[in-house]
Amino acid sequence: MWLTDTQKIGVGLTAFGLFFMLMGVMMFFDGGLLAIGNILFLAGLTLVIGTQKTIYFFARRQKIRGTICFFGGIFLVFIKWPIIGVFVELFGFINLFGDFFPVIIGFLRRLPVIGNILSAPGISKVVDRMSGQKLPV
Repeated sequence: MWLTDTQKIGVGLTAFGLFFMLMGVMMFFDGGLLAIGNILFLAGLTLVIGTQKTIYFFARRQKIRGTICFFGGIFLVFIKWPIIGVFVELFGFINLFGDFFPVIIGFLRRLPVIGNILSAPGISKVVDRMSGQKLPV
């Protein structure tokens, strides 16, 4: 694999962070699991792309609304308002990482089983609309 050891640890922390956030939502917005998931996600992201690039990513002028909502949602989770915090954080997450959705959808369409599902007639229109892609086919 072409990742450094630090980046591999970052990928693991990010995956565990997403897992803990998912479990926190499934356990009826458990604040402890959501807080651990947020910390692990941010630590993993920092290890994957580096400290300076992480600061630059969150401090960009075009993404300031997403950054404020994302970190505001994390703060709300930390002060024991997990339901509101998760929704504010989700809004910020979509504003921050929404540019990557077409790339992710394109990658998923190349996978053997998932690609066939995403290319089904009814599903492909919804996925194209969600990702913002206008495909000629």
